[in-house]
Amino acid sequence: MELTHVEHPFAPVFDETADVLILGSFPSVKSREQQFYYGHPQNRFWRMLAGVFGEETPQTVAEKKELLARNHVALWDVVASCDITGSADSSIRNVAPNDMQRILERAPIAAILANGDKAYRLFLQYCKRDGQPEVYRMPSTSPANAAWSLERLVRVWGERIGREGGSDEKN
Repeated sequence: MELTHVEHPFAPVFDETADVLILGSFPSVKSREQQFYYGHPQNRFWRMLAGVFGEETPQTVAEKKELLARNHVALWDVVASCDITGSADSSIRNVAPNDMQRILERAPIAAILANGDKAYRLFLQYCKRDGQPEVYRMPSTSPANAAWSLERLVRVWGERIGREGGSDEKN
């Protein structure tokens, strides 16, 4: 496969009550095909988030949006466009970042949670500004992060979303 220039194909999900912003790096091929976040069936994001909130795992895009809204969570990606090979975060080049102020100026975001190391590093490189909420590097929900069980992801993400602390790194 070769690098292809890709534009982010869908909008952020948030409303004026969101107090947590979860950021991925850039949508996978499966997510781009489905036109929504974390569309690969092996990605544990939706199962993790449902576990954190003690809810059933949402199946449809509408159910996923409702889960986010009910729990005051905003969802977006750091990258607006880039050159990428397939879904490989490691191949991301020529980044144009999303404008985080689009959400931060409209919602009372208290914490930004980066889903994995790549999202965290891209946020720090392209989006971090003085006066923004703390950003936390969270363990990736990707199936490539096999060292983390779903139960462990639910516990650590839940600690951060609940603002009770956690073992993740903050900056």
